[in-house]
Amino acid sequence: MYPANITRAETASRAELITTGAYRLVIDLSGRDADGRPLADPEATFTTTSEITFESKAGVTYVDVIADRITNATLDGEPLNTANFNGTRLPIELRDGAHVLSIAAVHRYSRSGQGLHRFVDPADGRTYLYTQFEPADARRVFANFEQPDLKATFTISVIAPTQWLVASNSTGPTTTALDDTFSRWDFPATKVLPTYLTAVVAGDYHRVEGTIRTAAGPVPAALICRASLADHLDVDRIMATTQGGFEVFEEAFGTPFPFDSYDQAFVPEYNAGAMENAGLVTFRDDLIFRSRATAAQYDNRDNTILHELAHMWFGDLVTMRWWDDLWLKESFAEWASHYAQSRIGEDPRHAWASFCNARKTWAYRADQLPSTHPIAADMVDLEAVELNFDGITYAKGASALRQLVAFVGQDAFLAGARAYFDEHAWGNTELPDLLRALTEASGRDLSGWAAQWLETSGVNTLRPEFEVTDDTLTSFAVAQSAAADHPTLRAHRLAIGCYRVTDDRLERVFRVETDIAGGRTPVPELIGQPVPDLILLNDDDLTFAKVRLDDRSVRTMVDHIDKVDDELTRALLWGAAWDMCRDAELPVADYLAMVLAGVAGETDQTAVSRVLGQAQVATGLFLSPEHLAAYQSELTAGLALLVRDAEPGSDHQLAFARALARAVDSEAGAVLLQGWLEGQEVPDGLSMDADLRWHLVTQLARIGAIDDAGIAAELKRDNTISGSEWAAAARAALPTPEAKEAAWQRATAEPGIPNETHRQICVYFAQPGQEDVLAPYADRYFRLVEEIASGQGVWKDHGVHLAQTAMRFLFPTEVADATFVGRLDEWLTATTLPESTRRIIGECRDDALRALRVREANGPLPAVSE
Repeated sequence: MYPANITRAETASRAELITTGAYRLVIDLSGRDADGRPLADPEATFTTTSEITFESKAGVTYVDVIADRITNATLDGEPLNTANFNGTRLPIELRDGAHVLSIAAVHRYSRSGQGLHRFVDPADGRTYLYTQFEPADARRVFANFEQPDLKATFTISVIAPTQWLVASNSTGPTTTALDDTFSRWDFPATKVLPTYLTAVVAGDYHRVEGTIRTAAGPVPAALICRASLADHLDVDRIMATTQGGFEVFEEAFGTPFPFDSYDQAFVPEYNAGAMENAGLVTFRDDLIFRSRATAAQYDNRDNTILHELAHMWFGDLVTMRWWDDLWLKESFAEWASHYAQSRIGEDPRHAWASFCNARKTWAYRADQLPSTHPIAADMVDLEAVELNFDGITYAKGASALRQLVAFVGQDAFLAGARAYFDEHAWGNTELPDLLRALTEASGRDLSGWAAQWLETSGVNTLRPEFEVTDDTLTSFAVAQSAAADHPTLRAHRLAIGCYRVTDDRLERVFRVETDIAGGRTPVPELIGQPVPDLILLNDDDLTFAKVRLDDRSVRTMVDHIDKVDDELTRALLWGAAWDMCRDAELPVADYLAMVLAGVAGETDQTAVSRVLGQAQVATGLFLSPEHLAAYQSELTAGLALLVRDAEPGSDHQLAFARALARAVDSEAGAVLLQGWLEGQEVPDGLSMDADLRWHLVTQLARIGAIDDAGIAAELKRDNTISGSEWAAAARAALPTPEAKEAAWQRATAEPGIPNETHRQICVYFAQPGQEDVLAPYADRYFRLVEEIASGQGVWKDHGVHLAQTAMRFLFPTEVADATFVGRLDEWLTATTLPESTRRIIGECRDDALRALRVREANGPLPAVSE
């Protein structure tokens, strides 16, 4: 499914043959070719001249370039035959020695977020461009050797309209006017970089100049965003977070910031959360909050800022040799961002509680899917790389690093990291290089740890086993198990907490930290302790494992979650409860009761949003139709009370209001939401800003309480790209056959559809309670996947992200009963599909089967409480 694939073996052979030195790039955005002639379609295409200086042995290789056509190509001054250019590669024959390769080509602007993305803002008609190259899309903008271990310096020049802002990896460009319309920006040469970390941002952007204090002195650090978002740019907070990250990382890593500037650009229609381009990080511009945002949203943005900043050392200064170690750079940045938040924030445990509530929940789900893979995955080609930007690579990997920190000690871990940066600065490495540095710093043999944690798949389950006499623990052990298809039992460094209900608190009265291994590990330190009300394995969240509670602890957790005054402890209990609910070991009724009782007192807003969402998944997917209405009513009533009792203007009030809107499924609920839109009976302190209004409109659309005209009226109020994307989502959510057909056509057959608009349509297409109108699309889904896999229709030109989005979110979850799964299995047996496609379908199938199993296990539910 990945277009223009590149294999690990190919890049290894090329790295044996050539050594890169420098690139000189001229990216011409003036609508003219390299000879100054007008392009036929200047709003769709641009030209780049790429000059590469390198050395080689004698041999035949290729240069990567995805372009409409090559207009000129020379090697050492001699013309190259471009007849063999296949649209993605140009073969070259080399003699031994130094070379200069020059290629001028006409490239195509992107609408999929890959390569050079071009966007025109409907709010003001202004144009915005930015690059996104990871893992291998720099070749969509300039000819190059597209692999991370062929680093080089880059001298980048950009020709563009004079009034534009143009930024790149280095700062302080020389600007020269070419005529009355266009100018040329010539940037100084960068440090050595892989191709995927180069970047250009150009257009009618707003720029705020700033400075960051570093160990080596001040460096320029600008913030960049669309002009229409300038009034919402939170300069002070973003810069404060960035400055704090610099201070933490320079101290922890023992290496000054390695680049000469640090700009942060917030760009539209971005596929990822952010990208660690050296000295010019790009972010989704919905991280600039134009409406009321909660503490969880600010925490998430801070974490994203710190994650990308950590990459300046781990990924940019020291780069993986090939994408096998993608996990390492991402996991390290993931761990480092939370470490920095724990150092910057007032409560060190808050960052790790948020990590537990969000990222680890993602990782636990990913590790239980049929597509799970070792953290250190076998990345044979770019197709494998693209699929492994997942919860294993990021969140499980970061969890494993947190376990490694507990195993070797934080001081030794950071000492090893400092030695690693000292030895490998500006180079490329593999996992053994880091493990060697950590082994030398800690004195601990990490070969066994790496084999257990990095080279195997699956998550272990830990359960307490104990005996009691006269309310005293007389034996205690931790039992460890693993899934049959991933049977590895790992060594874990963990803590065990004993909790007792006292007055209005559930507080820890005893804690022991220990190592466990194998199927059963005795813990003698607990013998003689009074039987607690709750026993919590993996207290303080040191390891990565599913945790189970004994019966008494389960009742304590469900009945007293609101009495736990520590965020990290609550995070572990929320996580254990949700995992048990997903495994049909905790009834939906208990999970729902726990959420409604405990969420009002939860201080981590990440947990608030997560558990509310999970409660709605539980009621929407884990209950049979005859029980759904009663428990949906209980959830809605509970949320209405939470909105009523929330502090006016608080994050809780906003989170509860959003959740209530998602839960509403009755005429009375629709009247309430319509009234809020019209300013009637709006809870005191609840700001009816643009984002909340769109959320209400979309939920009203879901239940058929607003029509296309109402959506159009709201778009007229908010004629921005965000408004356009929300309107597409609301129209997709409408429960009429006509609306579903229109949305399906846009999602599956519209050429050039913007990537974020496409994602919104796919995400909101299938809604609970719309089973009748969604039923026809179950079989159409099979044909869609076949078209994507074979590159038919729009899928010939749509990028990987759009294809993955369509396959994941248009899967007919709402109608995926046992009969459908049977048809799906027959189709999978009879149909030839790429492995990457089968992986996505397999994940969706697994979710459907899990929902069916949990639905059956919940069976007849107890009567809903009055």
